[in-house]
Amino acid sequence: MNEQLLSVGIDMGTSTTQLVLSKLHIQNLASAFSVPRLVIAEKEVVYRSDICFTPVLADNRIDMQQIKTFVVEQYQKAGIQKEEIQTGAVIITGETARKDNANEVLLSLSGFAGDFVVATAGPDLESIIAAKGAGAHTYSKDHNTSIVNIDIGGGTSNLALFTDGELLDTGCLDIGGRLIKVDQRTHAITYIAPKIKQLAERRGINLALGMVVTPLELEPIIGEMVKLLEESVGLRQPSDFYDTIVTNKGLKLERTIPCISFSGGVADYIYQEASGDVFQYGDIGILLGRAIAASPLTQRMTVARSAETIRATVVGAGSHTTEISGSTITYTEESFPIKSIPILKLTGADESGSDEVLAQAIADKLNWFKLNNDLQRVAIAIEGKSSPSFEEVQKYARGLYKGMAELLEREYPLIVIVHHDMAKVLGQSLYALLDYKKDVVCIDSVQVDNGDYIDIGKPIAGGKVLPVVIKTLVFH
Repeated sequence: MNEQLLSVGIDMGTSTTQLVLSKLHIQNLASAFSVPRLVIAEKEVVYRSDICFTPVLADNRIDMQQIKTFVVEQYQKAGIQKEEIQTGAVIITGETARKDNANEVLLSLSGFAGDFVVATAGPDLESIIAAKGAGAHTYSKDHNTSIVNIDIGGGTSNLALFTDGELLDTGCLDIGGRLIKVDQRTHAITYIAPKIKQLAERRGINLALGMVVTPLELEPIIGEMVKLLEESVGLRQPSDFYDTIVTNKGLKLERTIPCISFSGGVADYIYQEASGDVFQYGDIGILLGRAIAASPLTQRMTVARSAETIRATVVGAGSHTTEISGSTITYTEESFPIKSIPILKLTGADESGSDEVLAQAIADKLNWFKLNNDLQRVAIAIEGKSSPSFEEVQKYARGLYKGMAELLEREYPLIVIVHHDMAKVLGQSLYALLDYKKDVVCIDSVQVDNGDYIDIGKPIAGGKVLPVVIKTLVFH
């Protein structure tokens, strides 16, 4: 079997909206007598769209009609009909995710493909997605090192820290290329973000609307922004303004970070010298990139060149790899199918400690899936043990039960995904801890990662196994 899927990715960020079409080559690696094992053998980007400024109406809502028009135009330029697209992802990130009609826009766009991954990404999930698009997780695994990726967009800088391919932490700062806007023709300042205005006042820097500026006159405020980025990765002690500039949280910085990579629109001007007018985009993005390129961020850390910069968040789109769960599973209610649940995967370090360590790790990392303090539905993924003892199973059950307390307050079923073959006994232990009053879905023999989404279908083979679709954002 060798099948091709046409996949679309649509990313609406603070500054820009873009679209990418990819061909996914699907192969079955199993023998004729085995359960099918479908994998993406090859990814081929076949069309990269124009990049447009994200359209916003006067009442600060996303211009849904203009977004639709843009998508239709790009389909026409690519020479494809929307009916030809089998899968994809629509991701809304940055300040755009906080617009009043963000969910309405997502739902309207999901009709532009088959089975979409549709997500409004809060700052933590955006950090993970962008870092994967930039290739930071692969770099950390290949080079057996720690690396932080900083995705610098129009409104925020999203940080994700990986060690040996595993995600350790995320953070986000309100630093971006469009927090000061400058008229391209007159060079007069047309917008200053409130936090940047506050920073300028704190540092005694003259900055005001209508002021005609040169790149030299903007150096002091941009220098302060770069210092805050240095503080975020441990190159400087946190200043009196650091907590103010943090969007939701910063990195924990429990270890020295040797490597760094950059993505987002500003990254192009870190990796390469800009030519032409530095105000060509009507903002300070080019100047910010230049300042970072000349800073300790690039001089004291090993810089890894990102696979993608402005297109890091969604280069490809949703890919489907269909799997079958193990036969030792637990489900207490046939509430299937379950669709598009984001994955929170724990690290080996999270699992190696006590049940209290496991519980705390889950509770902390659930914050990645909060948007405006509202917790999304989440599936917890663990590696588990191949031959666990009774006490090890109980440790996992207690840790999951305590750590998922906030999820348990919702009406969602408890969803746990285990790589090793122990889901039946773990699921039954969890069900007992829940006093048999909360639905549990615990499946094994499934490999997932942070940034993935999972669909779980109705039971097959006499109820012994569940069909599972892992939707992975495809990164080039």
